[in-house]
Amino acid sequence: MKHRIYHSSSLRERLNDYAVRLAVTPAELAEAYQWMLDNDVAFEEGDAGAPRVSISSVNIETRIEHLLARRFYAMLRDEIPTTFVPLMGFNWPTFKDRWLRAWEMWYNILINKIPSHNIRLLWLRLGGARIGKRSTVWRNTEVLGMNSLVVGEDSCIAWHCQIDARAGLIIGDHVAVASYVKIIAGSHDLEAAEFWSISAPIYIEDYVWIATGALIGHGARLGRGSVVTANTLVSKEVAPYKIVGGSGAKPMGERPHNLNYKVGGKGLFTLFH
Repeated sequence: MKHRIYHSSSLRERLNDYAVRLAVTPAELAEAYQWMLDNDVAFEEGDAGAPRVSISSVNIETRIEHLLARRFYAMLRDEIPTTFVPLMGFNWPTFKDRWLRAWEMWYNILINKIPSHNIRLLWLRLGGARIGKRSTVWRNTEVLGMNSLVVGEDSCIAWHCQIDARAGLIIGDHVAVASYVKIIAGSHDLEAAEFWSISAPIYIEDYVWIATGALIGHGARLGRGSVVTANTLVSKEVAPYKIVGGSGAKPMGERPHNLNYKVGGKGLFTLFH
């Protein structure tokens, strides 16, 4: 099973630090890490000099026979801001996951059409989403993986968006996400006959503006105050305050660094949004 979620790049360079945290020798951890690579627990892809490291996105901790590899997998898993897919069976994690997915389905079919901020936000929060004060998600926006969604204060996600937080979606304060934006947590391995899923957390920092129709792909990190212009695809890191757009999300300018405004997406005049 090779469903996987991105953790970081150049993990080998930090094995000594992890060894200290695990109270083992670097050699022991290096051996355990190689075992993980050999047994589809961890994956290295891309540039050999700084490979992207992913781990199994299905929570296989209890199936890992190598004891140190099991501990290291659990540590890496807990550093990724999402809830992993459980090993399906007649157990509490499976029941909880199926209940959350049903709760989520009801939101996307019915609740997200109700013209009340408070009802929609209550439903999302009861499903595990952490949404700050004065923030809102407007009507007809779909949310997947709501238990891995974090939104700061005074942020607004507008109409008819698709928000996929299944790999972890962290949105800061004063963020404006315009209508028809898609934020997609993952994709599939097109080179694998089994169509394995691949995913990565998405981070959107304070004062970011994502304009109408943009698509934010898995693994993107939008720095503080950055702007993604309309109909732009971004699946990389955008530096703070940079404005990107067009094919390849090319730099188009820079915003002032002293940003200080309120998005105001949950006010009297947006009551029915």
